[in-house]
Amino acid sequence: MGGSRRAYPTTEELRIWRDFIETAQALRTELAARLQKDSALSPGDYGTLLALSEADGRRLRPSALARTLGWERSRLSHQLGRMERRGLVRREECATDSRGAEVVLTDEGARAFRAAALPHLIAIRELFVAPLTPEQITAVGDALAALREGTGTRWDR
Repeated sequence: MGGSRRAYPTTEELRIWRDFIETAQALRTELAARLQKDSALSPGDYGTLLALSEADGRRLRPSALARTLGWERSRLSHQLGRMERRGLVRREECATDSRGAEVVLTDEGARAFRAAALPHLIAIRELFVAPLTPEQITAVGDALAALREGTGTRWDR
C-alpha cells in the first residue's frame, strides 16, 4: 500500500459513509411510498416499465432487461410474472430467434408508466434536487462518477 493512506476509514469518513447509506435508504423509501401511493406501482414495476419504454420497439430480451436493471434473472422472472398478471407486460417469442423470448411493454403498461412518470419526477425534484444548490448537484454527480469508476460500474446513459 503506497502513500500515507490508512488501511481503514477515519471516524469522520465512517460518519459520512453512514450518512450516505442512511440518506440513500430514506430517499428510496420515501420515493417508493410516493410511487405506490400516486400510481400503485412498485419501484421494480417502474424500473421495468422505464427500461421497456426506452427500448427499441418497447421490447427486450430478458437477459438484456436483467442487465439493464442490475438484477438476477430469478428476481426478474418473479417481477415479470407479477406484472404480466396485471397486464403491464407480456412475454412473446423472439421474432429474430425462435429459441428465445422477449418482454414486451403492453399499451396498459405504457399508460401506467406515463401516469406514474410526472408524479415520480416531481417527487425526485422535491426530495433530491430542491434541497441542493446547483453546485451541490454537480458535486454529487462528480462524487457518484468517482464511486462508479472505483467499482468498475458503467451505465449507458
